[in-house]
This record gives sequence, C-alpha cells and structure tokens, in this order.
Amino acid sequence: MNSFRKAILTGKGLKGDPVVPQKSKRGAVEDDLSSVDVPRGEERSQNHRDDDRHRLEQETITVRFEGQEYQADLINLSGGGAMIRAEFSPRLWERVDLIFAEDSEIECAVRWLRDDRVGLEFAHETKIECDAETRDKLLLDVIRRSFGDVKLTTAKRDEMPIKAAPAAKVDDDVANSRRAERRHPLVWMGQVFYNHDSEKVRLRNISENGALIEAPYVYPLGAEIYLDLDDAGQHFATVSWTFGDKIGLKFKDKFDLRVLGKSRPVVTPSMLIRPGPTQATADQDNPWAEGWNRQSIDDLRDDLEGFLKR
Repeated sequence: MNSFRKAILTGKGLKGDPVVPQKSKRGAVEDDLSSVDVPRGEERSQNHRDDDRHRLEQETITVRFEGQEYQADLINLSGGGAMIRAEFSPRLWERVDLIFAEDSEIECAVRWLRDDRVGLEFAHETKIECDAETRDKLLLDVIRRSFGDVKLTTAKRDEMPIKAAPAAKVDDDVANSRRAERRHPLVWMGQVFYNHDSEKVRLRNISENGALIEAPYVYPLGAEIYLDLDDAGQHFATVSWTFGDKIGLKFKDKFDLRVLGKSRPVVTPSMLIRPGPTQATADQDNPWAEGWNRQSIDDLRDDLEGFLKR
C-alpha cells in the first residue's frame, strides 16, 4: 500500500504489475561464494544434489569455545553457516570452532542467539593447516603470482576505522602469536570427479594429509574421488567423513602445500557489514576484521614480506 499511495501522490505511476509481484533476478549475490551458479558440462545421470540447507537428525559435533570443548547438537548446515544447540552461552560475534574430525575444523562467529540455539557464520577463507613459516611463504607466493601489484583493498583508506597508534615496541612473543593466528582473505576452489560426474567444490581447509571441502554432492563414505586443483595439480583422495555438505578427504599421497600457490584463489572482501538497521562497520562489529586479525591483500603482502625478511 505504501508504494501504491506514493505512486498516486507523486504522479509517477506504478512500476510493474501492482497485483503480481516481480520476481527477483536469479544469480550470484555479490561477494557470496555460496550463491555462485556453477555451469554443468553434461546432464546429471542421478539426482545427488541435496538442499542448500542440510537439516540433520540426532547429529552431535564437538565445538570449542573460549579454549574449552563441548558436545553440541548440530541441527543444520548450509554453505555459509550452521545452527547448533549448545550448553554454553556465547555472545554475538564471539568465536566458536566446529570440529568435524582431526585437522578438520571451521572457525565461526556467533551470528544470532535464540533460546538454547546458536547461529554460526563460517569464516570465509581457506584455512591452510601447516607450520606458520610454510604457510607464510605459500601466501606470499600466491600473492606475487596471482595478484602482483594490483591494489585489492575493498575499503578506501579514509573510510577505514581509525586504529590506535601502535606501541613503540611489540614483544616478540606477541608478534609470533599474531603470526600463528594469521588470517587471510583467500579462498581456493576445485573440482571433484566421481562416478562419471563432476562438481565444483570449495576448500574450507587443507593439509598435507587431507582436506575439508564443501560440495553440492553427498559422496558416500569410502568413495574414491579425483580432486582437480587446476595449476596445483590433480589428486586422488578417499571420503573419510561427511556432515551435510561438508566432506572430509584423505589424500592417497601426501599433498605438497607449496604447489597450492600455483593456483589462483578467490579474494573475499576485507571488510564486511554487520546486518541490522545501523549497518555498523566498526571493527568491534565485524567478526572477520581487525578483531580476528583479518588482513587485506595489501596489508598481508606487506606483513609477510616483513616477517620473511627477518
């Protein structure tokens, strides 16, 4: 009625049919990797695709909160997050880690709270499971190979929140701790071949022994798949566990993480906006920004070059 009254009073008329609402355009939502429509090269022989949101029954999962591990009910999973029922009481935007299996974790931020249920948003980047020095060299290599000197900071400098002046001297232990927890904005994608079919998948984390992928296909336990990481090579792996669209892979041969730098990743935004009427962009309202050591490509390159020159 508001749009109808406005159209009459302004004399501009109605846009479209006032009775039949216009459908929203389909396609990818900006900066939302889970909304990307993946074109297929051939028709699917079987219906393997599950719903985007996987409702689970009587599933439990280990979660870590403030250094302590709990058992929680895993109610559902989606491309960007999960709903759990937990005995602990986090606050909005605090960190919670979902532990699917050994070396298969996803960092999360608390997005909403309702009674004993907690809504979690997944961290966006691909977590690289290795020692800090190997990871730092890999990240610097991929930045130099794939991005060169391109300016990729998404927020303008004069729009960034004002940061406190750094202390004159930072303790080495503190610096090393920050380095060990380094966050980056890079996401690697791949393609899985299985049973005469193929699917585009997202790497949530990867180590020399295996990977945690996100896929629209429910692979059976023990299935042997072929993971194509483009310039980072092709690798045979076995499905070791599944939770909805989250799948654990064990590589047949150890994966050399250094070759990951040859494959170009996707860059996620360096600053995200907290939903709500205020649309706040301050660091304290942004779970993936400064409070969690999230860096832009430019800052990450400068930081890595500084560390590796020591």
